[in-house]
Amino acid sequence: MNSEVITAKFLRRPNRFLGVVDLDGTETYAFIPNPGRMHELMIPGRTVYLRTAAKKGRKTAFDMIAIDHDGLLVSLDANLPNRFVKKMLETRALPHFHDYERVIPEPPLYRGRADFRLEGSGSTVMIEVKSCTLVEDRRALFPDAVTSRGARHMHHLAKALDEGLVDSAAVLFVVQRPDADIFSPHWRMDPEFSEALTSAHDSGVKVIPLLTALENWSLRFIREIPYDLMWGSGL
Repeated sequence: MNSEVITAKFLRRPNRFLGVVDLDGTETYAFIPNPGRMHELMIPGRTVYLRTAAKKGRKTAFDMIAIDHDGLLVSLDANLPNRFVKKMLETRALPHFHDYERVIPEPPLYRGRADFRLEGSGSTVMIEVKSCTLVEDRRALFPDAVTSRGARHMHHLAKALDEGLVDSAAVLFVVQRPDADIFSPHWRMDPEFSEALTSAHDSGVKVIPLLTALENWSLRFIREIPYDLMWGSGL
């Protein structure tokens, strides 16, 4: 995507996928490619970054791809982590995965699809990717809205591992901002997902939080950060 990125002022969010911005003095609609609540980010008056929509004839001419959060550039595009992970896998840049020959996007899994399947040397790996934008006191939290779909993904990874459909499984939490030191599931927001993640981890699913920064409108890998799955659980 090489289209020009322009700035605007965020005004309001009528629904989770629609934003209203002030673009050069004119109220303009922009598509928000992220179903999360993002209340701590979507504050009226903040600078947002728009890109012209690639598809012509759409109701919204722009995509809202990032926001200035007190001087910190935060990616809002929930699809960007999958593109980031795909590139990292294809270039063999993620240290957790080795000896694979093929990267298969959107492989079928239990009447649905996972994000990636790695194949090679007689072994297979199933991968789910989650976009994380919420950080509180330098702790990345996921999700920031209830996600029954996310909980189902965790159950499917654990089931695939238990039934021997794959040799290993992992969930990658891509933190789309560089100001986190640790990751935890958001028990207060979604105990069902948090329990599903913890159960999947106990079953052998790897939890891999990846810290990134938005540079030139792409994600740059910084490092893996540690996780505490029970923080905030009350246990």
